[in-house]
Amino acid sequence: MLGWALTFLVVALIAGIFGFGGIAGASAGIAQLLFVIFLVLFVVSMIARAVRGKSVT
Repeated sequence: MLGWALTFLVVALIAGIFGFGGIAGASAGIAQLLFVIFLVLFVVSMIARAVRGKSVT
């Protein structure tokens, strides 16, 4: 998920450099959405791991 967010961020940056504002804006929005979903899933995963009592390592 994080890899996809970074991919869309790179696409947005490259599109912005070349002047494609619409594509850059859409890609940046998708990257933000994927990053937020990644963070939520990561926090839920850490909470589930703590509740089960397993070590992080």
